[in-house]
Amino acid sequence: MDDIIRTMRISGSGMRVQGQRLRVIARNIANANSLPQEPNENPYRRKVMTFKNEFDRATGLDTVRVKRVRPDMSDFGKRYEPNHPAADADGYVLTPNVNTIIELSDMREAQRSYEANMNVIKASKAMLNSAIELLR
Repeated sequence: MDDIIRTMRISGSGMRVQGQRLRVIARNIANANSLPQEPNENPYRRKVMTFKNEFDRATGLDTVRVKRVRPDMSDFGKRYEPNHPAADADGYVLTPNVNTIIELSDMREAQRSYEANMNVIKASKAMLNSAIELLR
């Protein structure tokens, strides 16, 4: 039974980081169309998350954790809007470096990983319940 509980803890850590990943993606999507308000001001910069394995001494398990959330340093886009208050001398406004299609793809991947970990927990719970029933 100890292995089943350990499996559930590992999957729980996976669900936790995928939930955090979904929040970062949601923030990126929410800011995909935001523009700076002043000249020489940068627009929203996309955030990306990295993961790490971490050994938990209390449980003796290797679990996944968020290593960090960092800015994506790829170039900003440009859009010709000469009447916008943040337009440069040539009439261009910097746009966020968020590609909604990539964000939606990442969201789907995070959702599937979350669901896979949830299914492992459900299967582990069913196995645990079966073991308890056998012991009665």
